[in-house]
Amino acid sequence: MSKVTTTREGEVLVVTLDNPPVNAFSTEVRNAMAAAVDEAANDEGVKAVVIRAEGRMFSGGADITEFGKPPVHPTLPELIDSIENLDKPVVVALNGTALGGGCEIALGCNYRIGIPATKIGLPEVKIGILPGAGGTQRLPRVVGVEEALPIIVTGNPVSSKKAEAIGLLDRIVAPENLRQEAIAFAREVAGRSEHPVSSKRTDRIDQHDPGVFKAFREKNARRLKGLDAPARCIEAVELATQLPYDEGIAKEREFFMELVMGDQSKALRHVFFAERQAGKIDGLPRDAVPLPISKVGIIGAGTMGGGIAMNFLSAGYDVTIVEREQEALDRGVGIIRKNYDATARKGRMSAEQVDKAMGHLTTSLDYQDLADCDLVIEAVFELMAIKKDVFGKLDTICKPEAIMASNTSYLDVNEIAACTSRPEQVVGLHFFSPANIMRLLEVVRGDRTSPQVMATAMDLAKKIGKVAVVSGVCHGFIGNRMLAKRQEQASELLMEGARPAQVDRVLTDFGFPMGPFQMADLAGLDIGWDPDKTSSSSVREVLCERGRRGQKTGKGFYDYDENRQRTPSDEVDAVIADFAVKSGKAQRDISDEEIRERQLYPMVNEGALILEEGVAQRASDIDTVWVNGYGWPPHTGGPMFWADTIGLDTVLAGLEKHGMEVSPLLRDKAAKGETFNG
Repeated sequence: MSKVTTTREGEVLVVTLDNPPVNAFSTEVRNAMAAAVDEAANDEGVKAVVIRAEGRMFSGGADITEFGKPPVHPTLPELIDSIENLDKPVVVALNGTALGGGCEIALGCNYRIGIPATKIGLPEVKIGILPGAGGTQRLPRVVGVEEALPIIVTGNPVSSKKAEAIGLLDRIVAPENLRQEAIAFAREVAGRSEHPVSSKRTDRIDQHDPGVFKAFREKNARRLKGLDAPARCIEAVELATQLPYDEGIAKEREFFMELVMGDQSKALRHVFFAERQAGKIDGLPRDAVPLPISKVGIIGAGTMGGGIAMNFLSAGYDVTIVEREQEALDRGVGIIRKNYDATARKGRMSAEQVDKAMGHLTTSLDYQDLADCDLVIEAVFELMAIKKDVFGKLDTICKPEAIMASNTSYLDVNEIAACTSRPEQVVGLHFFSPANIMRLLEVVRGDRTSPQVMATAMDLAKKIGKVAVVSGVCHGFIGNRMLAKRQEQASELLMEGARPAQVDRVLTDFGFPMGPFQMADLAGLDIGWDPDKTSSSSVREVLCERGRRGQKTGKGFYDYDENRQRTPSDEVDAVIADFAVKSGKAQRDISDEEIRERQLYPMVNEGALILEEGVAQRASDIDTVWVNGYGWPPHTGGPMFWADTIGLDTVLAGLEKHGMEVSPLLRDKAAKGETFNG
């Protein structure tokens, strides 16, 4: 069946795109669209054209799998030019989201009509490139520089209401009437002698404030630091105001090719595909279909339990939260409501949506109220004895087909499952804090977890908006196991002469949102610290004993003011110096390069061990974990892709230079000139 069809509605030619799932403009589609444009141009009976699409969205844009390959004609820019140069008016009917090339096609049309659910955007910057089919030159001419800059540079789409207000949409109509309204619109404009042509417009760029570009760069400097694509996006829009359209387009194409061949875009495209690959379980039997889940139980109404509950409530699941005490239950529900209200104030939810989500929540102090749940997730204290006690109770209460999940961050899921009579129904679901915001979910497969339970967990993750990665059982799974290696080196570096601020700065310069000591202060230094058993045996213990427990106490590894702005602490430096003397290690100046190598190379090595042991299915899964759960800078692709980029021989040499362990897999791949993400 053709992916592009044409039909006649009197003097209007209706061109319909049907290339599921996202109506991408692949080579085949571009050829068919070009043929449709030729049909309209050569038929004197056609007075106007409507371009529309089947499915729930207009188009997700270009076919990303073709990026970096030799161009095949007609290219997307050539197709859009042919639409814009047609001497008959073209109306595009946007039945949903129009992103990237979909937006650029719309800009090439004379008129744009949408529905309330329509969203329009140019997200190319998110994969390290810029709009390469005229977006940086046409959009400013249609909506003005001030409106075009954030759309192009952030990559975030605008709503239909916003699009209409800024001139990106001409009309908004009811979804069920879109096709007929578009045809009627085409008939209405067919008799006009002139039609708006985006590339020829200058009315929205002639009067712009020249200072808008400098102001935009300054306002977004911190967020855009070190990123190539946003800088080129801003430059391209600026050139749209300075150069004739043809010259601006030539610069856009030059920038596009430069970016698409660069390391940052390659890394971001890797992240894009890695997230999609992570959802696939190797070797899963075809008959392992997801179980039906309608009611979810959560044990624990604390920060983690409440956050987990919000994921399911927002997705429309009925949720029962069980706590031991009414006070803790009330406090937890209050925080859930407070979080929802804050989301509503930001315009991300309506009051009705908040009430609907909260309407799915019930609370209890009795485990028996979990008896009819299809899935129960425990989010209790991270102690094996407590976890086993909870699962022993659940085993006697939950219905036979129910899935029992642990939100453990480190503990052995097999040991937890062994205390039940149905280990095949037990799985680890490691949410990341704050659980209602963080996208990552580690799905921990026990030795006896059934394929059907795994299929259900991965399906559920998708339904609640998570990026799921399968992990085998080991201490810390994928993310925390690798994090431990970084933390070990951070502590060692302090003993040898580095200071917290320097270690943190090296990682933030690399692109992390914060370094290990900033992160420790944010989380709280007293996590896992027992004041009754403290023995002043580490820097962290001493800081806790002195009341330096992180941001919440106004002091941790750093001192904090009332606005939580940090400054290095002389007291902490003295504590570190004292421990350094006790360790017997000579103090020295440590270079930023050594700090970076000693923080990151051991993580890569641990990732290689994780692959050797089969804990992770693939190297890209490790990258997905670190990009989505630990702030690894996406423009470097994740730890394993970054190692591929700099060369595994470089990582090997660095590990050996610093006297560190080298995994056999890493050594073997380096010797063969191979990569982890082959």
